[in-house]
Amino acid sequence: MLDRITVSVVQHRLEAIVQEMGEAMLRTAYSQILNSSRDFSTAVCDGAGRLAAQAEHVPIHVGALPWAVQSILEFFQGRIRPGDMYLLNDPYHGGNHLPDLTVLLPVFIGDRPVFWSINRSHHSDIGGSTHGSYNPGATEIWQEGIRITPLKLYDGGELRDDLMQMLATNVRHSRDFLGDLHAQIGSARVGERRLLRLLHDYGVETVTAAVGEILDSAERQARACIRTWKDGVYRGEAILDDDGHGITDIHIRATVTKQDDGLIVDLTDSHPQVIGFVNSSFPNTMSAVHMALAYLIDPRTPKNEGTFRPVTVKMKQGTVVWPFPPAPVTLSTNHCAQEIAEAVIKALAGACPDRAMAGWSRRFRIAIQGINPRTKKQFIWHMFHARGGGGASSAGDGWPTAGEGQAAGGIKFGSVEVTEARFPLFLKHHEFRPDSGGAGKFRGGVGSVLEMRVEIAEPAKANTAGDGIRHAPYGLFGGQDGLPHRYRLFSNEEARFLKTKEVGVPVLPGDVFFIEASGGGGYGDPRKRDPRAHAADVANGFVMRGKRPSGTRRSKKK
Repeated sequence: MLDRITVSVVQHRLEAIVQEMGEAMLRTAYSQILNSSRDFSTAVCDGAGRLAAQAEHVPIHVGALPWAVQSILEFFQGRIRPGDMYLLNDPYHGGNHLPDLTVLLPVFIGDRPVFWSINRSHHSDIGGSTHGSYNPGATEIWQEGIRITPLKLYDGGELRDDLMQMLATNVRHSRDFLGDLHAQIGSARVGERRLLRLLHDYGVETVTAAVGEILDSAERQARACIRTWKDGVYRGEAILDDDGHGITDIHIRATVTKQDDGLIVDLTDSHPQVIGFVNSSFPNTMSAVHMALAYLIDPRTPKNEGTFRPVTVKMKQGTVVWPFPPAPVTLSTNHCAQEIAEAVIKALAGACPDRAMAGWSRRFRIAIQGINPRTKKQFIWHMFHARGGGGASSAGDGWPTAGEGQAAGGIKFGSVEVTEARFPLFLKHHEFRPDSGGAGKFRGGVGSVLEMRVEIAEPAKANTAGDGIRHAPYGLFGGQDGLPHRYRLFSNEEARFLKTKEVGVPVLPGDVFFIEASGGGGYGDPRKRDPRAHAADVANGFVMRGKRPSGTRRSKKK
């Protein structure tokens, strides 16, 4: 066994490496979705594909990465060599969903791949029948974009230019796509250089042994935490609004058995797979379950393969959490990933009430495609502004405008000024939405209000992709639900309520989007809230003046 100091140094070196990979990505990416909103993740796996370290980026990404490595190992068995680099996005071969392209770089010492340096990033467009990577009208995965099964991006150190050209030809904005893909390659190269330095400093055998100790230590920490929870069989349910094709109230049901230091999460009673794109690929579902556990254990515990060893997951193919191909799945990194995590958290609230959190806002995105009159070029803008509120917990109030639960604050909204400079948009108001957070001993985080005018000269079109109009973020232990989303488009002075899953919404010059994003759920009896906290809420505009917390739960009527 290695000494603890060496193990600790290796662990912190790995964590620094994935963080530096993320900084490199942030500073070199082309598209707004990456260089402003940070919809990417970086990680290191060992040679066998075990998750060794991850940066604090987008949780739903990282938990699925071991399946990506396994896909590469299976596809290229015996043919992985120094100088190779790999690419994939197919959800049925280790990906989350098609917009998330994954670059995987094996790090060799001699003829032995010791590590994998990995970058998974959400691209602004991935082809398919609609702009912006999301197709609410899809009924099969081929309608969602180009599928990239595991392939060699670099072969023996040589970039495959023919492949790059083919990929760029199949997306709408080739410049941004290639720029972002090269940024991913650069990020993985940063990881490679730093990993080689680590291996040089300590030697392969020492580093390999240290990684084993790091994973075992994380497992011990996770099990020690789980052991303090109450044994029993617990059930939780989360419900999606719809799939965009007429199927409503799509349920995710988790039966969680907690015994000693282990968990069995049974999702087999979840809704049958649906027509629309809320189905979740197997790696995405596994990542969502692991994400739920990560939210419940001690935050100081490293998030790696060892952390998730205490969890056994059961699911049934043909359900929304594990569909048969070719089911569409593009929305799944948001929904139903968030609902899978919610069902697990709600179930375990009975076992560890001091660790469970109320519901977070759900993702409700808008993507606009049109011609920028200033540049005469086509643009695609993804709305990351107007974030919803986070759920409250025993630790305190939910974070205001933190965004959706599956990202847990890891995705940001970009600068208003930069947005207005790059796109034909005018953001008149971007502010907190009063009274949107659920009341409780600890209040849910408030959502946002956005009033935005589209300053185009010719008609554009928009797609929506999300959830959370019918089912609001849930309250816990007497806390109230947050307010649901309310999105409207004002065109020719007429208001139109936007659905969460629409294709080809007409957008005319001067049209105004008025967005009211949901707040997070409250935690605990509102009557127990500290009066000083309520006074601060009023002073900060989170709660309207004169309104007092009550113990009455909000109506479910929408």
